[in-house]
Amino acid sequence: MSRNAHPALPPECPDLARLQAVAREISDAVLRTLQWQNDQLTEEFGAPVWLKMENLQRTGSFKIRGATHKMRRLLAARSDLRGVVAVSAGNHAQGVARAAAAAGVSATVVMPENAPITKIQSCRRMGATILLHGENLEQARELADRVAAEQDLAFMHPYDDWDVIAGQASCGLEMLEDCPDMTVAVVPLGGGGLLSGIALALKLQRPEIRIIGVQTETVAPYRHFLLDGSFETCAPGAHTIADGIKVKAPGVCTSAVIARYVDEIVTVDDNTIAEAIVATLERTRTIAEGAGAVGLAALMAGKVRLAPQDRAVVVISGGNVDMTLVGRSIDYGLASSGRLMSVAVTIPDSPGRLLSLLKTVAALGINVRHVEHRRGELHVPVGKTEVILQMETRDFAHQAELIATFSGEGLHVRNLMAD
Repeated sequence: MSRNAHPALPPECPDLARLQAVAREISDAVLRTLQWQNDQLTEEFGAPVWLKMENLQRTGSFKIRGATHKMRRLLAARSDLRGVVAVSAGNHAQGVARAAAAAGVSATVVMPENAPITKIQSCRRMGATILLHGENLEQARELADRVAAEQDLAFMHPYDDWDVIAGQASCGLEMLEDCPDMTVAVVPLGGGGLLSGIALALKLQRPEIRIIGVQTETVAPYRHFLLDGSFETCAPGAHTIADGIKVKAPGVCTSAVIARYVDEIVTVDDNTIAEAIVATLERTRTIAEGAGAVGLAALMAGKVRLAPQDRAVVVISGGNVDMTLVGRSIDYGLASSGRLMSVAVTIPDSPGRLLSLLKTVAALGINVRHVEHRRGELHVPVGKTEVILQMETRDFAHQAELIATFSGEGLHVRNLMAD
């Protein structure tokens, strides 16, 4: 779809001078987060890659930027402000809770019933009232609207608000200041507040910068938007580990900016997102939540191609992952990248055979994480035992070498992660 087909942005859309003023106004409450060139990623992708570490932001995500600016605008406009209400899967909730606490304003946040415990507890520690309602953001929004009307509270939208977008744009201004010759920006895309803000901050200064939004494969309303202007309807039960961008309702403001200034939208699946979580942990020694890692996942999946002359900045937008999910996400990422495997091997049930099996594994430089014996099951022949091995491997080639070695020794082996 030609960019000329899109109408001009509305007058409410902030210009560059306004974005720069907002960045100065909120600088006392918002960290200028670290942005640095990662040598491993640069070598892997054949072009310099910088990571913008919004997972190190106050409240653990970029959301504090927009929430702070919106809160201050509300206070300036309403001397009788009784409080605010927001709907969020967690990150916007924490941004609103902190901004409200700093302003001395009461905050009520409606979150889906399956919201991560870490994010719920964080909001409560900052003094917000938490209401859990529904299975998704759309259902939670219904209660938030009722609460706003009944208690005369100001609603703080997580993304479809020009004040919020202007606050998020401060991230983009920092990106360009810290990498003046950048040519590519890779940004997570949920409702579009961060992507819209960054797009305005960059395109109003350097129109030639290529801006790419990244959604999760299962929840991607913007999948075809840049091609034909349509939004994709997401399945009611769609699941993703990137809960922070599990947004099914595109915004009016954000869509207007995305249509004009975003160059490409790509999607990534949960396997690749999990691998990106592991890669972030290994290469930055920091944690990224699923939504925060999708930009890196897009690079790893080959969805974003870089030329040697490119200078790419990838936004790690948040790190508020539920601790109960960290281990599972890491194992998921290790397995999907060929670094963790489980096999079932049938061996004679006689002394020394298990030791011999483990020696074969050790000779290949493979570390055994867990061993389990199975005897007396119907699928295991009499006089045999099935050994379940969970092991750490280098890659899929290393796993294939192990399978071939076992088979060469006449052992029946099943790769349980391939079943």
